[in-house]
Amino acid sequence: MILETVAQRRALLARSHTLAMVGASPTTTRPSYFVFSYLRTKGRMHIAAINPNAHDIDGVVAFPSLAAYAAVHGAPDIVDVFRRSSEAAAVTREAIAIGAKAIWYQYGVIDDVAIALADAAGLDVVVDRCIKVETARFDGGLSVGGLNSGLITSKRIAPPSRSN
Repeated sequence: MILETVAQRRALLARSHTLAMVGASPTTTRPSYFVFSYLRTKGRMHIAAINPNAHDIDGVVAFPSLAAYAAVHGAPDIVDVFRRSSEAAAVTREAIAIGAKAIWYQYGVIDDVAIALADAAGLDVVVDRCIKVETARFDGGLSVGGLNSGLITSKRIAPPSRSN
């Protein structure tokens, strides 16, 4: 089922315990690294990296494929797809084969074939949404810049004084 509402996405995240991020990167400047690191620090789910070109990411073992991950840990609740749209169908087929319950296509990962495959297989499907943004939004940690500032206050910050 394609999850289109906020309530549906929130319920998916609430009932999920494991997430395998296909395309997690050890390169600290990549969005997939930032999302992977953020989700790991939240403690809501066990987060696994799927990347055939990485041995580990910040000391966390990276698996070369979803099948390799599933052989050790079983099927993840959510497969997060951080790959090009042209690779989404192949990732979706692998997610279906290992018995994943849901697939989450990150911002810009839109492939009608992949979406139709996942939906027809009975997976919960989230399209063109960032799991980090949705998680932060539901936890109340999303500021205007999309980052949790860690500061909550009702006081105005005084502008810097000008000296002539």
